[in-house]
Amino acid sequence: MADDIITAPVFRYGPVELFLVGYEGAGPDAASFAELARLIETGHVRLLDLIVIAKGDSGDITITEVSDGSEFDLGVEILVSGLIGEEDIAELAVLIPPGTSATLAALELTLLRSLAEKIAVGGGVVLADDRIPAAVVNALADALDEAAAEITNGEE
Repeated sequence: MADDIITAPVFRYGPVELFLVGYEGAGPDAASFAELARLIETGHVRLLDLIVIAKGDSGDITITEVSDGSEFDLGVEILVSGLIGEEDIAELAVLIPPGTSATLAALELTLLRSLAEKIAVGGGVVLADDRIPAAVVNALADALDEAAAEITNGEE
């Protein structure tokens, strides 16, 4: 009977998102880093890895692995430095325009760790995971609100 007991897997990490955020000039702005640090402090996300990618006007790329004491130090712990691989960097660096820079952050979505564990216990497998950027969601919601208002105003 003891062999029939299903043991819940314990995941050290939940789902991880790679975020590539572009900036004008050579590096990220302080406000973005401050907000990331605030989110980490809330426990909603954990920073697993962070890289700054700068692309020169001629297309040459400089990669800086962010760590304690680096020029981009956030003042928060990076948990799995090196998690972002060379393939990830190469694939995403093509999206950075010349003369600009970007941060590439691997963020664990801690709120989803327990869901991932329960899905695994139930024999489930995530078949797709897609993210809709906030700007797109907000623009779509605004358009839907406007359309609903026009319908409501037309019926009066």
